[in-house]
Amino acid sequence: MAELALPKNSVVKAGKHWPAPGGAKAVKSFRIYRYDPEAGGNPRWDTYDVPVDAVGPMVLDALIYIKNTIDPTLAFRRSCREGVCGSCAMNIGGRNTLACTHGWAEVPGKAVQISPLPHMAVVKDLIPDLTIFYAQYASIEPWLHTTPPEPANEWKQSESDREKLDGLYECILCACCSTSCPSYWWNGDRYLGPAALLHAYRWLIDSRDEATGERLDALEDPFKLYRCHTIMNCAQVCPKGLNPAKAIAEVKKMMVDRVI
Repeated sequence: MAELALPKNSVVKAGKHWPAPGGAKAVKSFRIYRYDPEAGGNPRWDTYDVPVDAVGPMVLDALIYIKNTIDPTLAFRRSCREGVCGSCAMNIGGRNTLACTHGWAEVPGKAVQISPLPHMAVVKDLIPDLTIFYAQYASIEPWLHTTPPEPANEWKQSESDREKLDGLYECILCACCSTSCPSYWWNGDRYLGPAALLHAYRWLIDSRDEATGERLDALEDPFKLYRCHTIMNCAQVCPKGLNPAKAIAEVKKMMVDRVI
């Protein structure tokens, strides 16, 4: 019988424990994934006891406090702090979400466990490598394809046609959906994933675009589109409340409609 085991350097080990300063009354523990590929060695879980009366209500507030006052070596991405840039996407309490909009008090249990987005190479600590993710987004050519002549001022669109884009254009490319999808975990190099396909649908139904057939041709592939098995993880974790699975189903329907 085959015995399967993870490589030794992939096993996450216990790390350092940083106690709260003396006199702290309300304390919350944050168990954070730490890994530096350049340093070698195994990843580890470091635990930080944070006096929560000194931080804001969001997980990002606690991470900034940890970096500024406890451990400056902690690495993570952040930018807008308003849930519109997607930079601080990570796995918090077992769920992909944005650290800037997810309250640490919302995570049940004694400790808030934080790790990078799953099934992605790690640049350092909580920073995933999104190179392939962004390349897949670029591959769907997210811009208008039109033929001359160009209008003098703008490409006009009716209100009803504009409304069709609602629930699609709001995607902030945080990668929460794609990295929660088992099909993307196993076929991330060939399956475009929920985020890229949602954006592909956004351009397919744009009334101003003139390359619908070419866009569908580019998606006609056993892996790019059809690895979606409607597991629905993408819709459950989207911090903007979007439904990539529905968009993917609509693309599949367009594929059928054009051949019958």
